[in-house]
Amino acid sequence: MGEILYKVARAAEWDAARKAGAFTGSADDERDGFIHLSRGTQLKATLEKHFAEEEGLLLLALDSEGLGPELKWEASRGRELFPHLYGPLRLTSVRSVVPIRRDGDGRPILPSDEFGNP
Repeated sequence: MGEILYKVARAAEWDAARKAGAFTGSADDERDGFIHLSRGTQLKATLEKHFAEEEGLLLLALDSEGLGPELKWEASRGRELFPHLYGPLRLTSVRSVVPIRRDGDGRPILPSDEFGNP
């Protein structure tokens, strides 16, 4: 098994992916030409920057080994390497899907024992 990577998806996007048999990405992914993914250590910052106060979000956990050669590591925020998927995300690559909840201050709560976050 490879590194676990994550995709934040809106519930409607995930529902459409399940009907279609593959996740082709959000409007932002389609605009940029790849599906934005995050490492566990990048996840909170991704949520705070791109999904602040947004409800109805899901966290998809993916095994990097199952993503194949379409997975590329490219510099993004602060020149840090982020995983980008250049192609559709096969549903068979998704290990788990859980809702993202928020605390009383609106910060995301992530299940640390399952996702390896501090």
